[in-house]
Amino acid sequence: MHYDIVILGGGPGGYVAAIRAAQWGARVAVVEKEELGGTCLNRGCIPTKVFTAAAGRMAQLKEAADWGLETGPVQIQWEKILNRKNQVVARLVKGIHFLFKKNKITLVKGTGRLTGTNQVTVNTPEGEELVLTGQNIILATGSEPALITDLGYDGQRVITSNEALNLMEIPRRLAIIGGGVIGCEFASIFREMGSEVTVIEAMKSILPTVDPEISRQLGVIFRKAGISVKAGVKVEQVEKGEEITLTLSNGEKVAADLVLISIGRQLNTRGIGLENLGVALGERGEVLVDEYGCTSVPGIYAIGDITGKLQLAHVASYQGLVAVAHILGKELPPLKVEEVPACIFTRPEIATVGLTALEAEARGYKVKTAKFPFMAIGKAQAMGETEGFVKIVIEAESGEILGWHIIGPHASDLIAEGTLALVNRLGLAGITRTVHAHPTLAEAMLEAAEVAHDLAIHI
Repeated sequence: MHYDIVILGGGPGGYVAAIRAAQWGARVAVVEKEELGGTCLNRGCIPTKVFTAAAGRMAQLKEAADWGLETGPVQIQWEKILNRKNQVVARLVKGIHFLFKKNKITLVKGTGRLTGTNQVTVNTPEGEELVLTGQNIILATGSEPALITDLGYDGQRVITSNEALNLMEIPRRLAIIGGGVIGCEFASIFREMGSEVTVIEAMKSILPTVDPEISRQLGVIFRKAGISVKAGVKVEQVEKGEEITLTLSNGEKVAADLVLISIGRQLNTRGIGLENLGVALGERGEVLVDEYGCTSVPGIYAIGDITGKLQLAHVASYQGLVAVAHILGKELPPLKVEEVPACIFTRPEIATVGLTALEAEARGYKVKTAKFPFMAIGKAQAMGETEGFVKIVIEAESGEILGWHIIGPHASDLIAEGTLALVNRLGLAGITRTVHAHPTLAEAMLEAAEVAHDLAIHI
């Protein structure tokens, strides 16, 4: 069973790489122990977005009277929401299977490991052992939720995001340990569904890696929504009785019925045979790669979370495309971290690309920032979603755009324009000379650019 490329892992890095390689004429096999689509499709991005959409509709129903729309009492049928989530996931997984069949990609179900420079051995669910050989091998094994055993994880009352997607009922009181992206998304979802939510973050603020103004704004919005945020404290102890009691480092106690551990993710690099071939690892256990995904062993590539770059599905996908292009002699620019957009699906959404002002200053740029509020956008007023702003970080003298930071309605869609402008070095002029349709939320991007010139019309 010899292939041009054998890919270990069928997530957003692995399956995208497989399809592109097949489109370019390569004979490809993918080894996947669970289901195609990986964490993103089955236990992450997509199922949580079904929850986010349900929570958004819930919010709209609560606000219906403000629009002159009279409704009766709103009843949450959690089982139907779960069923919809499962249907969406199943439909998309089926779509990937169809694409594999269309592109003549071999899917091997089972757990694979490197057993030679060009060899992967697979243990199938039926107990068989298959040996695949490939001219090149791409490792795309992803990551899993990180756990601290002292926090009492049991998969039932103290859970991770994996179990949160299959809860049988909405918790009355939810404590979330970790105020990063995943923690904040679940806080938004379950608060809208009626849970009392407490977010506990060891750093000084929630979302500590985003622009500080964005983090502060979300903190204000969370508190207005009734989400309790406890930042700058750690969970010292978790005690389980009739209720769960969390003791914090400041002596405070938090009572909950369910605890969600959301403290990051651990890389799936164990048990895949890296030690057999001497594949070099970094200090955090990440697989060391060059800009094309090449590891220290010729013919073996690595992409996605296990490379220690940004843990985003679209990063894994692009790394997969770059690796395949390198293998097959095609040209594709390597990934630049500063040009990768990131989205957080809280309410309202957050989206960023490029550098924050602090990061830009640390790199020696003379920085100027410009900000425009959604409150001054007609479409946002019409929608009743006016919280948030668009912020641009620019090089003060040249007008080069260094970063975009958005909190507000449809931020995850708006960031595409910002990314396009940043990647293609369009500068402020590229935004201001582009006519933006009215009334749209995208006008906030234009107005922010005009603020940078001190020429904004609407503030």
